[in-house]
Amino acid sequence: MTGGIGFEVTARDGAARTGQLRTAHGSVETPCFMPVGTAATVKAMTPEMVARTGAEIVLGNTYHLMLRPGAERIASLGGLHRFMNWPRPILTDSGGFQVFSLAALREIDEEGVTFRSHLDGSRHHLGPERCVEIQALLGADIAMVLDECTSYPADEATAAASMRLSLRWAERCRAAFRSAPGRGLFGIVQGGIYPALRHEAAAALGAMDFDGYALGGLAVGESSEERFEITRFTASQLPEDCPRYLMGVGKPVDLIGAVECGIDMFDCVLPTRSGRTGQAFTARGAINLRNARHAHDERPLDDACGCPTCAGYSRAYLHHLIRAKEILGAMLLTWHNLHYYQELMRALREAVAAGGLATVSAELRDGLAAGDMPPTGLGTTVR
Repeated sequence: MTGGIGFEVTARDGAARTGQLRTAHGSVETPCFMPVGTAATVKAMTPEMVARTGAEIVLGNTYHLMLRPGAERIASLGGLHRFMNWPRPILTDSGGFQVFSLAALREIDEEGVTFRSHLDGSRHHLGPERCVEIQALLGADIAMVLDECTSYPADEATAAASMRLSLRWAERCRAAFRSAPGRGLFGIVQGGIYPALRHEAAAALGAMDFDGYALGGLAVGESSEERFEITRFTASQLPEDCPRYLMGVGKPVDLIGAVECGIDMFDCVLPTRSGRTGQAFTARGAINLRNARHAHDERPLDDACGCPTCAGYSRAYLHHLIRAKEILGAMLLTWHNLHYYQELMRALREAVAAGGLATVSAELRDGLAAGDMPPTGLGTTVR
């Protein structure tokens, strides 16, 4: 192994499994969902609030932090954990997705990526060695290799060239990474929607002996059927004794399906971004708090939820906050959404441990498909 993180599979149910991931800043029970802290903060949340949702690990964004405030500055201030007051594990992405999403601002060659900052237009170069150096300066528990996120749709030849470039970058990242107790480096499997390419990438990365392996280049426009097919296939190609991370996914139903495929780690901006735009996730699907039908609704978002938002605030009040563009609305909905995601992962872990994942997954899917119940009674009638 390249670093000093530990991972142990603790239970299995079909392809699904539970595990314990051990890092320099503590352990994480898997499958887990990592809230996204792009700029050294989970938007609309304090670190204490994030911890109360049940989150044990968060994600930081290498691209954004290297531009502002800068990796060297963060290092001089004691590292990312101290800087953002999060004492638990942190995974930092490589900046590869920004290479994909900011295509108009970058140029890619064998040496890496040259791009213009979206902040001020200044030019920067990010190569594999610098990518690893930045994540070391940040003090990440888990660092990611630099990769090119293959666009969708892409023909097989284009996907193959992109995947093989990512493999060459991964090998350079592997050579540049300096092992330390409790810190590790993950490889990223690319290859688009082509199983043969995914197999080639997984085999090559496995031979490089990374601490964990991520599935990249998904949730970029492909159908859910394509995504699950590739996820299931790729997970089966990865080492059994290492964590598997599906990057950028996703909706609750996506998490359920991916856990069934054997995935251990997830991240996505959906619960936090939705919280800032008036959408709440519940066991009966998503709720749009901007909708006028909530204006007189005295119920909580979810009767079965134990989060502070559901314990103390009505839909009517949340509707008011969102319509009035009050900051508290974004905070309360984000808190609820992250709590819901953590409870979903907890339910899946417990189901795997009990050998009842098929039953629990079916119940969870049925609830999500049922939809939200309309308000009833005089106290909740829309006037």
